[in-house]
Amino acid sequence: MLTLLFTILFFMVFGKLLWLAIKAAWGITKILFTIVLLPLILLGLAAAGFMSIAFIGLIVVGLFSLVKAAL
Repeated sequence: MLTLLFTILFFMVFGKLLWLAIKAAWGITKILFTIVLLPLILLGLAAAGFMSIAFIGLIVVGLFSLVKAAL
């Protein structure tokens, strides 16, 4: 009986910790992509001569961030 109770509580505690770790990792990934990767991609496109694609991407991201900030 104690083993069953221990097992249930074990999975409850570590399940919540796992969920918290996944949420934290997702947040860090979003920050990493937004702050680091997106500007590097846009700079790489501009340096490679794809200025029109980089400019369109910059406009799309800018409009998306303006709409998201307004909500």
